[in-house]
Amino acid sequence: MSHPIERPRRLRKSPSIRNLVREVDLAPEHLILPLFVTWGKNRKEPISSMPNVFRYSTDLLPDILDEAWNAGVRTVLLFGIPEIKDDSGSEALNPDGPVPLAIGAIRTHNPGFVIMTDVCIDEYTTHGHCGLVCGDTIQNDPTLDILANMALLHAQAGADIVAPSDMMDGRVLAIRHMLDQNAFTDTLILSYAVKYASALYGPFRDAMMSGPQFGDRSSYQMDFRGIKDAMREARLDAEEGADILMVKPAQAYLDIIVRVSGMTDLPVAAYQVSGEYSMIVAAGQNGWIDQDRVVIETLTAIRRAGAQMIVTYFAVEAAKILSRRP
Repeated sequence: MSHPIERPRRLRKSPSIRNLVREVDLAPEHLILPLFVTWGKNRKEPISSMPNVFRYSTDLLPDILDEAWNAGVRTVLLFGIPEIKDDSGSEALNPDGPVPLAIGAIRTHNPGFVIMTDVCIDEYTTHGHCGLVCGDTIQNDPTLDILANMALLHAQAGADIVAPSDMMDGRVLAIRHMLDQNAFTDTLILSYAVKYASALYGPFRDAMMSGPQFGDRSSYQMDFRGIKDAMREARLDAEEGADILMVKPAQAYLDIIVRVSGMTDLPVAAYQVSGEYSMIVAAGQNGWIDQDRVVIETLTAIRRAGAQMIVTYFAVEAAKILSRRP
């Protein structure tokens, strides 16, 4: 009987050897925690389609911030839900809105956090679109001024990184000019450079109460059947001054993460979106999968594809799982 010459199993024989030769690492500092911040006081509102995720008023942030910090998570991404919405999303420019107030609260509570903020008006508008609307048309250029001023407001409040997620053409350049002209040259831009029109955003829209009131977002978010468009969007945002490029969603778009990370010298982020989160939680709650193992496996796959950082609702949970590993 002949025996194999190559024995790859030798490299898998014990946990210590597997850890010694592992090629991809996943650590809490790679994870970004999204937080939904809302108006008022003493508000902690559950989101039915996202178990264990809540909308928080600013005064209730310290507990979740402490839990994240103690688990090793150092970065948060803020989304704001205003008390009042209108056609123009005017509350996006309110210096006393949920996001500016949350930035100040985080800075006071724990200045060690890196604070990212979402820059988009969909959650501030009655129509639920990411741009100003005329009839049934989403207007690109008139929206740019609002986005640039929104980014400036967040920078003035103390955000480290502003993250435009609207997919309007030219918004990175408009934001970069606005920040630089107002002496915020050190504020980073994380661009949602590659954001697909995905069916996986449903629970997020539930959380933000921001579903489109007419049509959909296919005229500005990307067609999921496209690859070259993603490369073009990523290249343009890099040329316009983005510091970090984001791919969203993550799990169904690992091939895109690979391609974007291979074509740029900039850091690449990926967003494990609400639908990806909720499917894993639902399967875990029904006993169909080992949720802890699937969380770590999926996040590691995103890292393996080339993302240096991952926005995920599992950030704190994953960090705790990692701390328990030998």
